[in-house]
Amino acid sequence: MKLLNWKLLSIMAFIAMFAWGCASTAHVEKDPSTDFSAYRTFSWLEKPDSLKLKGRSNELLEKNMKMALSGRLEKNGLREVRNRPDILLDYDVQVERATRTRSESVYSQPYYRPFFNPYTRRWGSIYYPSQFLGTDSYPESVNEGTITITMIDAQTDKTIWQGWTTDVVNSRNITAKEIESSVGRILKKF
Repeated sequence: MKLLNWKLLSIMAFIAMFAWGCASTAHVEKDPSTDFSAYRTFSWLEKPDSLKLKGRSNELLEKNMKMALSGRLEKNGLREVRNRPDILLDYDVQVERATRTRSESVYSQPYYRPFFNPYTRRWGSIYYPSQFLGTDSYPESVNEGTITITMIDAQTDKTIWQGWTTDVVNSRNITAKEIESSVGRILKKF
Protein backbone atom coordinates (compact mmCIF):
# COMPACT_ATOMS: atom_id res chain seq x y z
CA MET A 1 0.00 0.00 0.00
CA LYS A 2 2.84 2.40 0.85
CA LEU A 3 4.49 1.68 -2.51
CA LEU A 4 1.26 2.64 -4.29
CA ASN A 5 1.06 5.92 -2.34
CA TRP A 6 4.66 6.79 -3.24
CA LYS A 7 4.04 6.03 -6.91
CA LEU A 8 0.90 8.16 -6.92
CA LEU A 9 2.68 10.99 -5.11
CA SER A 10 5.63 10.91 -7.53
CA ILE A 11 3.30 10.94 -10.56
CA MET A 12 1.38 13.91 -9.17
CA ALA A 13 4.64 15.76 -8.44
CA PHE A 14 5.84 15.13 -12.00
CA ILE A 15 2.56 16.46 -13.44
CA ALA A 16 2.73 19.56 -11.22
CA MET A 17 6.33 20.29 -12.26
CA PHE A 18 5.44 19.80 -15.94
CA ALA A 19 2.43 22.15 -15.70
CA TRP A 20 4.47 24.73 -13.79
CA GLY A 21 7.25 24.59 -16.39
CA CYS A 22 4.85 25.18 -19.29
CA ALA A 23 3.43 28.45 -17.94
CA SER A 24 4.95 31.69 -19.12
CA THR A 25 7.04 33.58 -16.61
CA ALA A 26 6.12 36.86 -15.01
CA HIS A 27 8.66 39.65 -14.72
CA VAL A 28 8.67 42.22 -11.92
CA GLU A 29 10.51 45.48 -11.36
CA LYS A 30 10.14 47.27 -8.03
CA ASP A 31 11.64 50.24 -6.28
CA PRO A 32 14.03 48.82 -3.67
CA SER A 33 13.61 51.83 -1.38
CA THR A 34 9.83 51.35 -1.06
CA ASP A 35 8.29 49.80 2.06
CA PHE A 36 5.23 47.95 0.77
CA SER A 37 3.93 47.20 4.27
CA ALA A 38 2.95 50.89 4.60
CA TYR A 39 0.40 50.62 1.79
CA ARG A 40 -3.13 49.62 2.77
CA THR A 41 -5.48 51.01 0.07
CA PHE A 42 -5.59 51.29 -3.70
CA SER A 43 -7.64 52.95 -6.40
CA TRP A 44 -7.72 52.88 -10.20
CA LEU A 45 -5.91 55.49 -12.24
CA GLU A 46 -8.46 57.18 -14.48
CA LYS A 47 -7.40 57.30 -18.11
CA PRO A 48 -8.24 60.43 -20.13
CA ASP A 49 -10.83 60.03 -22.87
CA SER A 50 -8.22 60.81 -25.52
CA LEU A 51 -6.37 57.55 -24.66
CA LYS A 52 -9.46 55.38 -24.98
CA LEU A 53 -10.30 53.89 -28.35
CA LYS A 54 -12.55 56.17 -30.32
CA GLY A 55 -15.96 54.90 -29.24
CA ARG A 56 -14.70 51.31 -29.18
CA SER A 57 -13.37 50.84 -25.66
CA ASN A 58 -13.55 47.25 -24.53
CA GLU A 59 -15.65 47.46 -21.36
CA LEU A 60 -15.67 43.70 -20.88
CA LEU A 61 -11.87 43.55 -20.89
CA GLU A 62 -11.72 46.46 -18.47
CA LYS A 63 -14.25 44.82 -16.14
CA ASN A 64 -12.39 41.47 -16.20
CA MET A 65 -9.02 43.14 -15.52
CA LYS A 66 -10.39 45.17 -12.61
CA MET A 67 -12.14 42.14 -11.09
CA ALA A 68 -9.03 39.96 -11.37
CA LEU A 69 -6.69 42.62 -9.99
CA SER A 70 -9.02 43.75 -7.20
CA GLY A 71 -9.65 40.17 -6.07
CA ARG A 72 -5.95 39.31 -5.92
CA LEU A 73 -4.96 42.55 -4.17
CA GLU A 74 -7.73 42.17 -1.58
CA LYS A 75 -6.39 38.67 -0.83
CA ASN A 76 -2.99 40.31 -0.24
CA GLY A 77 -4.49 42.67 2.37
CA LEU A 78 -5.13 45.81 0.31
CA ARG A 79 -8.60 47.27 -0.04
CA GLU A 80 -10.12 49.43 -2.75
CA VAL A 81 -11.19 52.98 -1.83
CA ARG A 82 -12.48 55.93 -3.82
CA ASN A 83 -10.82 58.79 -1.87
CA ARG A 84 -7.18 59.21 -0.80
CA PRO A 85 -5.67 55.86 -1.79
CA ASP A 86 -2.10 54.86 -1.01
CA ILE A 87 -1.55 53.22 -4.42
CA LEU A 88 -2.87 54.08 -7.87
CA LEU A 89 -3.24 51.08 -10.20
CA ASP A 90 -2.91 51.10 -13.95
CA TYR A 91 -2.75 48.29 -16.48
CA ASP A 92 -2.04 47.86 -20.15
CA VAL A 93 -3.11 45.02 -22.43
CA GLN A 94 -1.56 44.47 -25.83
CA VAL A 95 -2.23 41.69 -28.34
CA GLU A 96 0.03 41.47 -31.36
CA ARG A 97 1.03 39.00 -34.06
CA ALA A 98 4.35 37.28 -33.51
CA THR A 99 6.31 34.54 -35.19
CA ARG A 100 7.63 31.62 -33.19
CA THR A 101 9.73 28.73 -34.33
CA ARG A 102 8.06 25.38 -33.83
CA SER A 103 9.98 22.11 -33.92
CA GLU A 104 8.61 18.64 -34.49
CA SER A 105 10.34 15.29 -34.43
CA VAL A 106 10.62 13.46 -37.75
CA TYR A 107 10.54 9.66 -37.94
CA SER A 108 10.93 7.27 -40.86
CA GLN A 109 8.07 5.01 -41.91
CA PRO A 110 8.22 1.47 -40.55
CA TYR A 111 8.34 -1.19 -43.23
CA TYR A 112 8.70 -4.92 -43.93
CA ARG A 113 11.37 -6.24 -46.24
CA PRO A 114 10.93 -9.64 -47.86
CA PHE A 115 13.85 -12.03 -48.05
CA PHE A 116 14.42 -15.53 -49.32
CA ASN A 117 16.05 -18.07 -47.00
CA PRO A 118 18.02 -20.48 -49.21
CA TYR A 119 18.41 -23.09 -46.43
CA THR A 120 14.67 -23.49 -45.77
CA ARG A 121 13.65 -22.46 -49.30
CA ARG A 122 11.00 -20.12 -47.89
CA TRP A 123 10.21 -16.46 -48.13
CA GLY A 124 10.11 -14.45 -44.92
CA SER A 125 9.95 -10.84 -43.90
CA ILE A 126 11.94 -8.61 -41.59
CA TYR A 127 10.27 -5.75 -39.75
CA TYR A 128 12.18 -2.45 -39.65
CA PRO A 129 10.63 -0.09 -37.04
CA SER A 130 10.52 3.66 -37.53
CA GLN A 131 13.69 5.55 -36.64
CA PHE A 132 14.29 9.07 -35.41
CA LEU A 133 15.61 11.16 -38.29
CA GLY A 134 15.88 14.55 -36.56
CA THR A 135 13.70 17.61 -36.07
CA ASP A 136 11.88 19.82 -38.53
CA SER A 137 11.63 23.51 -37.60
CA TYR A 138 9.24 25.97 -39.18
CA PRO A 139 7.88 29.42 -38.34
CA GLU A 140 4.39 29.68 -36.91
CA SER A 141 2.32 32.85 -36.61
CA VAL A 142 0.69 33.30 -33.17
CA ASN A 143 -1.13 35.98 -31.18
CA GLU A 144 0.86 37.10 -28.14
CA GLY A 145 -0.92 38.91 -25.33
CA THR A 146 1.07 41.07 -22.93
CA ILE A 147 -0.42 42.30 -19.65
CA THR A 148 1.42 45.00 -17.71
CA ILE A 149 0.38 46.10 -14.22
CA THR A 150 1.78 49.33 -12.77
CA MET A 151 1.51 50.57 -9.17
CA ILE A 152 2.09 54.26 -8.50
CA ASP A 153 2.52 55.92 -5.11
CA ALA A 154 -0.41 58.35 -4.83
CA GLN A 155 1.58 60.87 -2.75
CA THR A 156 4.71 61.14 -4.90
CA ASP A 157 3.39 60.01 -8.35
CA LYS A 158 6.39 57.69 -8.55
CA THR A 159 6.14 54.19 -10.04
CA ILE A 160 6.93 51.78 -7.21
CA TRP A 161 6.12 48.41 -8.78
CA GLN A 162 5.56 47.04 -12.28
CA GLY A 163 4.91 43.47 -13.40
CA TRP A 164 4.25 41.96 -16.81
CA THR A 165 3.85 38.65 -18.59
CA THR A 166 3.49 37.59 -22.21
CA ASP A 167 1.63 34.49 -23.31
CA VAL A 168 0.11 33.02 -26.46
CA VAL A 169 -3.62 33.81 -26.68
CA ASN A 170 -6.25 32.07 -28.78
CA SER A 171 -7.76 35.09 -30.50
CA ARG A 172 -7.29 38.83 -31.00
CA ASN A 173 -8.84 39.44 -27.59
CA ILE A 174 -7.75 38.10 -24.22
CA THR A 175 -10.36 35.97 -22.46
CA ALA A 176 -11.30 36.24 -18.78
CA LYS A 177 -9.57 32.94 -18.02
CA GLU A 178 -6.33 34.13 -19.66
CA ILE A 179 -6.54 37.42 -17.75
CA GLU A 180 -7.07 35.60 -14.44
CA SER A 181 -4.09 33.27 -14.95
CA SER A 182 -1.79 36.08 -16.13
CA VAL A 183 -2.74 38.38 -13.24
CA GLY A 184 -2.22 35.49 -10.83
CA ARG A 185 1.30 34.83 -12.18
CA ILE A 186 2.20 38.53 -11.98
CA LEU A 187 0.82 39.20 -8.50
CA LYS A 188 2.36 36.00 -7.13
CA LYS A 189 5.60 38.00 -7.17
CA PHE A 190 4.10 41.03 -5.40
